[in-house]
Amino acid sequence: MVPGFREAFSLFEERVVLNGLSQGLFVNYGRCIAHVALHFGRLPHEISVEEINTYLYLKTVHENLCESYFKHTVFGMRFWFRLFGKDEHAIRLPIIKKDQKLPEVLSKEECKELFKAPRSLKHRFLLAFTYSAGLRLNEVRHVKISDVDTHRMQIRIRQGKGKKDRYVILSRFIKERMQKYLDEYKPQMYLFEGQTTGDIMGERSIQAIINDALLKTSIRKKVSMHTLRHSFATHLLEDGVDLYTIQHLLGHSQLRSTLVYLHVAQVIPKVGHSPLDTLYGF
Repeated sequence: MVPGFREAFSLFEERVVLNGLSQGLFVNYGRCIAHVALHFGRLPHEISVEEINTYLYLKTVHENLCESYFKHTVFGMRFWFRLFGKDEHAIRLPIIKKDQKLPEVLSKEECKELFKAPRSLKHRFLLAFTYSAGLRLNEVRHVKISDVDTHRMQIRIRQGKGKKDRYVILSRFIKERMQKYLDEYKPQMYLFEGQTTGDIMGERSIQAIINDALLKTSIRKKVSMHTLRHSFATHLLEDGVDLYTIQHLLGHSQLRSTLVYLHVAQVIPKVGHSPLDTLYGF
């Protein structure tokens, strides 16, 4: 262990918590920062930017480590440098360009094929439920039975990305099948529970559900649970729902995050017209 690292890391953890950042961010950044400290045998803020850059080059080019490791190391070290008053070091780290890849999207027919693939009603219901409201994997895990309002046709999403609550639509299709699901599986608190009653379902278990379902379909696209969210947004756009409504349903803080679906959706452009003509019926 690098002398003084435990104390410095405790300060890093404290700042992450106070800033309201996610546990996933803490784990990913923390792991990469620890690797840097062990590699150099020094506290991370005592390492020069030139040394960090050389380290990143060796790891990504010669050791062929993944792109996410590179990004988490850069973002983590930026956070660490600023925490210890070395903003000039943070600025000189490599620039991370955002991916310009368009999201993979299932067609409506592929969605129907996927949803009927699992043998288990629970698995079929989980996949359809996730798509029906455009939920993130971690959001669907945390939906409680009490969050589903069948009278107002809403689902309350608590503390989604960015620690924000929001309401999303409850599908009529889901409402009609929900009681059968509840009667058969009898969850106590969360809509989708793990092996132990009352416990939240694990991320890996949900990922395994969609992977197993895909094997029983003709779908050859690279699909994850997040693909259902992309498909939800794209299909709404194709159905004529406006971007601002989709932005709200997805919980995007900025419209530009939602605009990507314009490049994916098969939308026929509308011919422009003067609003004066509609005023007088022309």
